[in-house]
Amino acid sequence: MSMQGPQRRLLGSFNSTSPATPHHRLAANQTGPQCLEMSVPDGLFLSLGLVSAVENVLVVAAIAKNRNLHSPMYYFICCLAVSDLLVSVSNVLETAVILLLEAGALATRAAVVQQLDDLIDVLICGAMVSSLCFLGAIAVDRYISIFYALRYHSIVTLPRAWRAISAIWVASVLSSTLFIAYYNHTAVLLCLVSFFVAILVLMAVLYVHMLARACQHARGIARLHKRQRPIHQGFGLKGAATLTILLGIFFLCWGPFFLHLSLMVLCPQHPVCGCVFKNFNLFLTLIICNSIIDPLIYAFRSQELRKTLQEVLLCSW
Repeated sequence: MSMQGPQRRLLGSFNSTSPATPHHRLAANQTGPQCLEMSVPDGLFLSLGLVSAVENVLVVAAIAKNRNLHSPMYYFICCLAVSDLLVSVSNVLETAVILLLEAGALATRAAVVQQLDDLIDVLICGAMVSSLCFLGAIAVDRYISIFYALRYHSIVTLPRAWRAISAIWVASVLSSTLFIAYYNHTAVLLCLVSFFVAILVLMAVLYVHMLARACQHARGIARLHKRQRPIHQGFGLKGAATLTILLGIFFLCWGPFFLHLSLMVLCPQHPVCGCVFKNFNLFLTLIICNSIIDPLIYAFRSQELRKTLQEVLLCSW
């Protein structure tokens, strides 16, 4: 993406003759602090991207194949898989083009590289925005299914789900185009960071509330069986652990990237912040890892989807 540090990566590669950086090294400016720079090997980055792409293609294929999965909840999961697929494919494509440019295997004009860079940046940014939106949509869907269980099918109808999905895709494309066109403006970075914080707070509030309701329900069942403490405590610990893993993975994978954007606003010239900027590719790798983990959390836990996935894999053989 077009960010400070790795800014205009394709154009940099087009004009670059320097050798590849090592996997990690200590980098120091003459007047700045010593920095630990973690550089992800291109082979590892491409491998993670391909694993994510295959995994999310399987999710989309399984949902498309099984009519029992044609419901709003699974449509949101399918769109999340498509978003994660686009995140992976766009980053793999950008890295592959960079490697070809550096190797001299791809001969083209700087203007063409500029246009390709802009197109890939829009694709990456749009996929990231839509991925975050669908994570929020899944949280809202699950919240409604728990707190408004009897009215769920009248609230979350297919037409409403399709309208929400269409709105998310349109907003993602438009916002990513604007973000890339005005990437060097502080307001754009603040909008991106605010958006991430809003999604994080939304997910945390909804999932904590859902956990509290589940614990309350478990407590009521325990009272009926007169085994109040062991059941309630065990369920509460398991639920808290699940919630911690879900939100922890989300924050760990997305947080560093948005920390990078925040520091670009707060201290773009500070040497310590410069140390963070040097690890931008590591932050992108964490987002790719999130694209690998999302299907494990949201899709593959469904027995129906796992069965369909087995059928898809058997048919492919």
